[in-house]
Amino acid sequence: MSLNVGDIITFERTFTKEDVELFTKVSWDEGNHHITPDEQGRLVIQGLLTACLPTKVGGENNVLARTMNFEFIKPVFTGDTIICEVTIEKFEKKDNGRISILATFLCTNQNEQVLRGSFAGVIL
Repeated sequence: MSLNVGDIITFERTFTKEDVELFTKVSWDEGNHHITPDEQGRLVIQGLLTACLPTKVGGENNVLARTMNFEFIKPVFTGDTIICEVTIEKFEKKDNGRISILATFLCTNQNEQVLRGSFAGVIL
């Protein structure tokens, strides 16, 4: 993928109970809200599982992240479809031959913003 300043990459994902169960095993984040369904039968998605959404763009472009900033605005539940919009804010070649990148992101569910933040690093 070729990236340029101003590019906006958009994708979506619907989280499932199985996603939460797998992430719980890996992360050991076993808060009751992640393992006990609410009155609507939903689990709360771990914040860091939701935060994996913007890292998709980094992974597709071999970004070695140096900083990642997250603001968790609202909870995400199983069954929610999250749209993640990543905007490339900076993309430049450095004197050492590496390319630095800075991106911001906004994630929304069906109705409202749930996560926003940024990441910065270098392209390997």
